Amino acid sequence: MLHHIPARRFFLAPLLTLAALWTLMPASGSAASALVGRPAPDFTLRSLASENLRLSEHLGEVVIINFWASWCGPCRQEMPQLDQLYDKYRLAGLALLSINLDEDVERAAEMARALKVSYPVLLDERKEVSRSYQVGAMPLTVLVDREGVVRYVAESYKPGYEKRYAEQLRELLNE
Repeated sequence: MLHHIPARRFFLAPLLTLAALWTLMPASGSAASALVGRPAPDFTLRSLASENLRLSEHLGEVVIINFWASWCGPCRQEMPQLDQLYDKYRLAGLALLSINLDEDVERAAEMARALKVSYPVLLDERKEVSRSYQVGAMPLTVLVDREGVVRYVAESYKPGYEKRYAEQLRELLNE
């Protein structure tokens, strides 16, 4: 004997599954994602350690560029995950440039210290670099290949994104 399944239940379950999967995917329709396949905009920024770092000095390395702010909850979640990726892959040719957008430099420094990040924290005090990368949501994480081309962009952060980053990094580091 067949049981009657209400039509709305039949259609609702797959839609809920798709919605759940959608929330785990990085944004792809954003302005920043238009950078994929293009040369990464070059920049020079001062770090918390008071040295100037330039993106183009990292040609030949795979680079993660991560835009964040101290008031951003998902940024706080993502930064330790990025630190683990950096620790694991830096000897294979990974560089990580973390770009803070806070108005108050001390708040950025406090958060970086509290999270014990080992990668450089750069300060985009004039917001010129964040404009050139079309930062609309934070965190914004950009993966750049050894030739300086943007290959992957993820807006925001949800647990699990770091697995996608690791897959992308392995691919880029093996090219």
